[in-house]
Amino acid sequence: MTVIVRALRTDAVTAAADDAGFAAVRRACVPAMLATPESVSFDRAHAHPDSRYRQLIAEADGEVIGTAQVGIAYDSPEPGQGFANVYVHPRRLGTGAGTLLLRTAEEHLADAGATTVYSWVLDEPANLAFAARHGYRASRRAHFLRLDLAHGTLPPRREPPAGVELVSGSVYADDARPLFALDAETVADEPGDVAAEFTDYEHWLAETWHHPLVSQELTTVALVDGRPAAFSLARTDGAGRYASGMTGTARAHRGRGLAKLAKNDSLHRARAAGCTEAFTGNDAGNEPMLAINDWFGYEVCGTEVRHVRDLG
Repeated sequence: MTVIVRALRTDAVTAAADDAGFAAVRRACVPAMLATPESVSFDRAHAHPDSRYRQLIAEADGEVIGTAQVGIAYDSPEPGQGFANVYVHPRRLGTGAGTLLLRTAEEHLADAGATTVYSWVLDEPANLAFAARHGYRASRRAHFLRLDLAHGTLPPRREPPAGVELVSGSVYADDARPLFALDAETVADEPGDVAAEFTDYEHWLAETWHHPLVSQELTTVALVDGRPAAFSLARTDGAGRYASGMTGTARAHRGRGLAKLAKNDSLHRARAAGCTEAFTGNDAGNEPMLAINDWFGYEVCGTEVRHVRDLG
């Protein structure tokens, strides 16, 4: 078996096959992370120029057996931080695909000026050993969680307290600046190794709000005195799978249960729309959100460990 690594092709016919293969490997490796051919293509087309974003595939005998998402954390206040998230199909481990993908990714990042590379690694012995062999050291952990919407029991909807109103994200279809400001504030406070600062509304609009996996209709926003105070961003893949893209509350309104209120409303509407399972992800140190998801009945279905290596 000969394994080659290359970037995804861009002409219409062959790109469609590459996008489908990329999405299939991602779903096989990390079922909790939604991926469709359309989302793979969209991510490539709408990546910020400063991110130097690349999608790589490992191919053997015409079959896509591994993938890598590579780029620079351009929205971080600290320069030189890159990422390389490598996944090899569970049935194709041991083919050398992971090593080739990682080597190609690191070469690209070095050329782009990265001095540090972060990589999410599945919390399984073979994956952790692979990371260690290539000089990566373990950092923080994050959990994937799953909720059975088809057969599980959601907490009942509760009437919002006085001064609070729940609305669909579609209310902001034409002007999402209030949601952008709220997302920027919550992302800035999210636990993680790499800080992020959202300052480019137009790019956020294109990359996040108009992403093909985002459902504006199923997204719920909690308003306090008419202004967004909390939200739960909904993502769906059109095949019954729902994922929480981000759930957060403005600093001035934390501790009032607004994130839980918004997420519960979004989950109820997702189930009514035909979604059968819900996924979310949490940093292992984000105890408030872990408690909220435990209250909903989410169960851990996978774990990744963030790893880091200095280049040069």
